[in-house]
Amino acid sequence: MSAESGVKTAVSPVDAQKIGSVKATANPGDLLDSLDIDWSTSTQSAANLLYAASQLKHSDIPVAFPTETVYGLGADATRSAAVRGIYKAKQRPVDNPLIVHFSSLQQLRDLLRSEGGTQRNGISSTTSDADSIPRIYHPLISRFWPGPLTIILPNPPNSPLAPEVTAGLSTFGARMPRHVLALALIQKAGVPVAAPSANASTKPSPTAAEHVAHDLDGRIETIIDGGPCDVGVESTVVDGLSDPPLILRPGGISIEQLRSCAGWENVQIGYKNSAEGGSQPKAPGMKYRHYSPKATVVLYEAGKAPPTLEALETYVASSRRIGVITTKSWVVDESTGSMRADRGHSTENPNGVHTEEDTPGFRGMLKALHSTPTPRAAMKSHSLQLGGSPLQLLEISLGPSTAKIARGIFAALRELDREDVDAIFVEGIDENEVMNRLRKAAEIKISP
Repeated sequence: MSAESGVKTAVSPVDAQKIGSVKATANPGDLLDSLDIDWSTSTQSAANLLYAASQLKHSDIPVAFPTETVYGLGADATRSAAVRGIYKAKQRPVDNPLIVHFSSLQQLRDLLRSEGGTQRNGISSTTSDADSIPRIYHPLISRFWPGPLTIILPNPPNSPLAPEVTAGLSTFGARMPRHVLALALIQKAGVPVAAPSANASTKPSPTAAEHVAHDLDGRIETIIDGGPCDVGVESTVVDGLSDPPLILRPGGISIEQLRSCAGWENVQIGYKNSAEGGSQPKAPGMKYRHYSPKATVVLYEAGKAPPTLEALETYVASSRRIGVITTKSWVVDESTGSMRADRGHSTENPNGVHTEEDTPGFRGMLKALHSTPTPRAAMKSHSLQLGGSPLQLLEISLGPSTAKIARGIFAALRELDREDVDAIFVEGIDENEVMNRLRKAAEIKISP
């Protein structure tokens, strides 16, 4: 509990399979099916989620909740006081725009459409079947929503969104998360939810409720604990309003996956460090340093040989503890603690971070609900002599799978940081979605 804020933070466990009967209903001719929930009246999980939904709708203190990417810190996107609560809790710069989360396409269309049949975004709304979502996004929505993809849309005149959401921009980012608890929470609150990652600004993104509690204890009242996140990196942000379309932030959907969709064959990378030119970021993650632990992070680009014992010694300080995150080829010798590259060590290399379900939409999401969560990578401790004194090497191996690396990288950074290591050495990979995150975390980058 924070003496300054006086807010008591509670972690409320919610089991997605115990909030009630959840089913997907087909909507012929629409881009998506719909999610129907017959709420339980007897389970603690349902009671916890309904209470959080009430807080979202009525309180100015944000609520933390799980999504498939990372935990989000949500507030009613239509109320300025509530949105300002996000910036206050995170200590986030006010020129960094927020992504708005929706539980259905209808909820998004209601925000985009005008009343009285006038035009918005260059599309007439005079008939009930007119679609206010630009058609460039339809192939992406059909394939990746709900999922780790954010689309940039024009903010309509007289928009119900609080101005703090867009940070003065004429556009906003919209996403439909692929997590039953996130969708149920937004649906029950009945409002679009502005939600960045639920961490203190610049800290590694939270992929578990305990990460949120570590950063925001005493700053918010409620953390919905729905277990670990499945994807582990934030959503990909795309701008289909530009020509050619642009990726503004890499994330859970790869550029190869985007280019396989009609109208997106020539999508280009459009993100850069906005701080260099002093410009306002168009999407979250473009300007400010993110994902940084307390310890020095030394990132080795893909293909670089692992650090020698002499290189490790350069970063040894008072704790005499060094953290190492291995991925595709680095191997730590159990007896000596030294590292080597083993190209045969990598046995799995799926293309892209996001593993698309066989069934898209809500039905695919519900199908995946009953899958077994991936266990957290174990930490190994190696004792060695360095410079005539003992040194402890703490290793977390994420394995060669890109999806598993993405899912575990933020948790690994946090776990090693909690061990008070002097530095964290990270074996980089080829995939840009993950490496973009790591480059923002690293103080020192070593290229091949």
